[in-house]
Amino acid sequence: MSEQSAEPQTVLLRRGEVHSPADPFATAMVVERGQVAWVGSEGAADAFADGVDEVVDLDGALVTPAFTDAHVHTTATGLALTGLDLSDTSSLEAALARIRAFAAARPGDRVLLGHGWDAARWPGGRPPTRVELDEATGGRPLYLSRIDVHSAVVTTALLDLIPGDVPREDAPLTRDAHHTVREAALAAVTPAQRAEAQRTALAHAASLGIGTVHECGGPQISSEDDFTALLTLASEVPGPRVVGYWAEQDAAKARDLGAAGAAGDLFADGALGSHTACLHEPYADAGHTGTAYLDADAVAAHVVACTEAGLQAGFHAIGDAAVSAVVEGVRAAAGKLGLARIRAVRHRVEHAEMLTPETVAGFAELGLIASVQPAFDALWGGEDGMYARRLGAERARTLNPYAALLRAGVPLAFGSDSPVTPLDPWGTVRAAAFHHTPEHRISVRAAFTAHTRGGWRAVGRDDAGVLVPGAPADYAVWRTDELIVQAPDDRVARWSTDPRSGTPGLPDLTPGRDLPVCLRTVVGGRTVFVGPGE
Repeated sequence: MSEQSAEPQTVLLRRGEVHSPADPFATAMVVERGQVAWVGSEGAADAFADGVDEVVDLDGALVTPAFTDAHVHTTATGLALTGLDLSDTSSLEAALARIRAFAAARPGDRVLLGHGWDAARWPGGRPPTRVELDEATGGRPLYLSRIDVHSAVVTTALLDLIPGDVPREDAPLTRDAHHTVREAALAAVTPAQRAEAQRTALAHAASLGIGTVHECGGPQISSEDDFTALLTLASEVPGPRVVGYWAEQDAAKARDLGAAGAAGDLFADGALGSHTACLHEPYADAGHTGTAYLDADAVAAHVVACTEAGLQAGFHAIGDAAVSAVVEGVRAAAGKLGLARIRAVRHRVEHAEMLTPETVAGFAELGLIASVQPAFDALWGGEDGMYARRLGAERARTLNPYAALLRAGVPLAFGSDSPVTPLDPWGTVRAAAFHHTPEHRISVRAAFTAHTRGGWRAVGRDDAGVLVPGAPADYAVWRTDELIVQAPDDRVARWSTDPRSGTPGLPDLTPGRDLPVCLRTVVGGRTVFVGPGE
């Protein structure tokens, strides 16, 4: 982010395509004092040219609101970008080879950190054993999280660092054992390593046109020092905005840490890949229903406390039983405090993958924000995907029903859960528009809105995430092909895709086509990323 501007300037952008509901045919925009001041046509732009600090010739480029990623683990993302990433390994042998090379290249690290293995995608389907990891690392401490970050494999040397009893069976660690080893591994990360990771993650986000990230921290995820250091860094260094959520059942603690809510990954359950998401019916490939971390009474108590404190509450809930418990608990809180007070705070549910018509209706009734990750379907959906293996094909087809949520009036906020899936905003929009299950698809326009304006609405701001006069000047400039209005199928009214409708166009995100390339990202009128050659 070395080419960031120190102060907002008055800028005229012209000769491009400006994505704005204020003028669907806009080609120019004026930014002043960190806000959008005007949007309009090329002819009218001449009147502003002499009164600005800078004129940017877009040369046909597209200008859009900057993206908001509504669910990020920033330090973990940076550590994955700078550390050991196994997300693209095709076999156990390839993973072990990469671990050996990483250990050899980092002889001074007190602990080796890695992420992204997914044995379900490897021939044989098994994770590495502790003996294999001990050999690959030369007996050094190693923490290696599964792709969903709800289980991990570790070396004997890492277990030896932990006082007390820790399960030593040769299997991925889950639940409390996983939290214990993760805490020990992250405690070995130095403040300098942490700062490097955070800067790397935020710079990477800016390079992708992301202007805001919602940091989902918590005592079972990172640490208070990690959380407050990130908020301080974001306030001092120009870059993406960071809105922090602290996942603890303590509203006062969240407020003291500077969080927007006691929310984010406050676990009601775990994850499908690790067989810890809590289900009504057993897994298809395991004889149990997963793990419930919170019941409806605990949810209700937390929502009441947060509402009375004026803070957002929120929960990580993936399995249908966990989502039902959250809805039941929020409804009980509404019975105590009144529905209007509950709706006004815009409490959140993260992931919300296994929904039923009843829980979708509950989200709409209670004003819950669905903070969801379409890349999950792209990665794990489909007839042969992990969802189908865990749940069976019929149940798997019900997951991530974005169209049903929108029809019910449930606000969507899109994110990545990075490093679970990469920061990739246009890929996220594509994943929602081309969902594996056709009836869950939404239009590119709706998906784009969920990844821009939706993230702002999820933090209580209805005046941002869109390029109209008075809105924050958070925008990105893109090199892309011809703009179109793309609908998922014939269920969408044909008039909306007709140029005469005046609907602003967006890039063609048909699978196989190149995604837009970010040329510049601006946050609050400050340039936080400039691409090569710009």
